[in-house]
Amino acid sequence: MNTRLLLVGCGKMGSAMLEGWLAQGLVASNVYIVEQAEAVEKLETSYGINGITDVKEMPKDFVPQVVLFAIKPQVLPDVIDAYKPLVRAETVFLSVAAGKTIDFFASHLGENARIVRAMPNTPAAVSRGMTVMCPTDDVSIAQCDMCETLLKAVGLVSWVDDENLMDAVTAVSGSGPAYIFHMVEAMAQAGEAAGLPAEQAILLARQTVVGAGFLLDAREETAETLRQNVTSPGGTTAAALDVLMDQKTGLPELMTRAVEAARKRSVELAG
Repeated sequence: MNTRLLLVGCGKMGSAMLEGWLAQGLVASNVYIVEQAEAVEKLETSYGINGITDVKEMPKDFVPQVVLFAIKPQVLPDVIDAYKPLVRAETVFLSVAAGKTIDFFASHLGENARIVRAMPNTPAAVSRGMTVMCPTDDVSIAQCDMCETLLKAVGLVSWVDDENLMDAVTAVSGSGPAYIFHMVEAMAQAGEAAGLPAEQAILLARQTVVGAGFLLDAREETAETLRQNVTSPGGTTAAALDVLMDQKTGLPELMTRAVEAARKRSVELAG
């Protein structure tokens, strides 16, 4: 992987991606990372990449093919203007900053900037993420491929053409890990209420969700088929699913409301 890359920010998400890229053969000398001074020396020692504290320190002859923003959304407005001199046809700006729209980047970088907005999720930290990306019209197929290759280092990648769908993406996969974690909490609480010791209840709930996820990933069957496979007519699972699948009070209705609440909030934050 010979992509010339400027990574802006190397926190949890940035470092997870960097480790994935290097494991896949990204040439370390082709990477510059903008970070705080105390982090630069550690990054250079740990990964052999080029660490800088300001984009102005980047060599004039280094023309990045991808500028990837992996910093907190609230920090972006204070730093993004410094990257406007990098705008050129051969450079694509890829952002994983939640809630920052393409219009936001265009307003700071200019209309000629080629921009890809991405929404990853936290399992990217263990290379099991789900990232959805949305490009501007002038992003080339080759640039889309570069962005996809970079984000595939931390999981699966999907694309949407309509940026308005990114609010739904945020509500489903972006916020989704928290829903699963809360389900583990709820299962453990229910197990404890049924008489299990607290420590054992959380172990059972946690490993059941982990195992079910691995099974879902390992098999070609749909989630619906796997659910049916474990559900015997008139059995214990069927009794529980009668509650969870109730049309008025069950999980589908509750999840629809939850996702819609998250989607609306995403719209508000972006606006």
